[in-house]
Amino acid sequence: MGETRVDLHHLLEDLRDAYTGSLEETILTEIVANALDSGAGAVRFTIATADSTLTVVDDGSGMQRRDLARYHDIAASTKTRGEGIGFAGVGIKLSLLLCHEVYTETRRGKNHVATRWHLASRHRAPWKWVQPPVGMVTERGTAVTLRLVNTLSPLLDAGFVEASIRRHYQPLLEPEFDEMLRGHYPRGARFEVNGRTLGRGRADSAEFAPLGVRIGRRRKPSAIGYLVRQPLPLPEEERGLAVSTLGKVIKRGWDWLGINPAAPEQVGGIIEVPELAGCLTLSKADFIRAGPRGATYLAYRKAIQEAVSRPLAAWGDARDMAEEKRRRAARPVERDLERVLLDLADDFPLLGTLVERHAGGQRRLPIGRSGDVPDAHALLAQGMEARAHEPAVALEESTPATNGEPPAEAVAAPPPAAATAGVALQGEKGPRRPTRYGLTIQFEARPGDSELGRLVESTVWVNEVHPAYRRAVASGSQGYHLALAVALALAPLAVEPAQEHRFVTAFLERWGASLDSDEKRGRRSRS
Repeated sequence: MGETRVDLHHLLEDLRDAYTGSLEETILTEIVANALDSGAGAVRFTIATADSTLTVVDDGSGMQRRDLARYHDIAASTKTRGEGIGFAGVGIKLSLLLCHEVYTETRRGKNHVATRWHLASRHRAPWKWVQPPVGMVTERGTAVTLRLVNTLSPLLDAGFVEASIRRHYQPLLEPEFDEMLRGHYPRGARFEVNGRTLGRGRADSAEFAPLGVRIGRRRKPSAIGYLVRQPLPLPEEERGLAVSTLGKVIKRGWDWLGINPAAPEQVGGIIEVPELAGCLTLSKADFIRAGPRGATYLAYRKAIQEAVSRPLAAWGDARDMAEEKRRRAARPVERDLERVLLDLADDFPLLGTLVERHAGGQRRLPIGRSGDVPDAHALLAQGMEARAHEPAVALEESTPATNGEPPAEAVAAPPPAAATAGVALQGEKGPRRPTRYGLTIQFEARPGDSELGRLVESTVWVNEVHPAYRRAVASGSQGYHLALAVALALAPLAVEPAQEHRFVTAFLERWGASLDSDEKRGRRSRS
């Protein structure tokens, strides 16, 4: 009988590559995530450069002996997705790539146990029970000591540790988010680095605008945050809107939101959305895009877009008339995309991420259209799983403010179901046109870039300063240029590099055929 063997070193390297940040940052954030999920109110980092060790001690609930034994298994976890941010059971294992040895001690009630663990070879990572010392974990909690191979590792730099915590757990260090996160972290969160407690507070800004998203008429918002604008460019890591869940920053910038302000380098901010914890990918660097969880993420993303657009407009940073004209030229192409992508999905299955399935097998791109609007409670029941009975979503109308007064409320779209084409926004004279959650076209200036467009999230960004685009505008052929830009942007998603020419050819063929279909429908309607 044969036996399956696992190359642990290769597996850990593959897991490392799944994370977007550095390996040292990933290890730090995963240790903090596990501490917070255990109910810790304080996390202490102690660096001993002489011994090349980093010790992290929390005062959480600790682990039972059997839980500590499972802790050494790759991808083993006792947590459930959505209830915390350290659910994958992967992050701490990556420290084996950097360490001579990993020491773990935990205490819960009368259970006080410890282990030592190391990567002995490509296929073996043995660990053993050891006698825990006195004084590291006093009453309850967990301690992890990393004995690092590299004596110059960033993990031995207190400045690097502090900067990583502030960057990845910003909401836990700003009082604006205390009330929202208190339900999940009743003891708060305090961080110490070499005995010094990290200060709390938000940096001063020239202009400040609160953001908020509410579920129904609840007193507590479902998401809160703020935008700031400075007269001078912000540091690179502070530009754009960051989105966090349960205190952990997941993404930052403008690309994920699909908004391109006139002065993006001067505007920053953050918004905390606890409900998106159930939509995280295993690497916790992005959100799931498919199924009910994907629908929840896209719904919140649209709600945040609405909230962010208001203060940008009040600051005079909204879309100008020229850009609005370009958007009007793009809308017919967006309508054609729905039919083209539906036709292409059979031949290019990877386009399925942009197509939703309806009951009975009907496929549909999740792009809003006019017509009957499904009941809000039915949408929530299909799209938000356990939150089936939530009423419609309401947004706090986010206007620039400096006096700290809460903004007024405005009604916006409820989160869509996975099988919903669009969701209507309530207006003064009844429902407005349904909101788009699918593929859209936006414009940006990228001088010197040879690409016609690029795909970011569910948006194709067309390079408006490309010479080919300017020629298309001059000759009145923007529609064809946009179709070609979309085809080239979607090709890397749809097929392997060697097949991109075949995809672009098929896309343009289907796009051209859609014109004939439009003419036939027009003749039938006139007759």
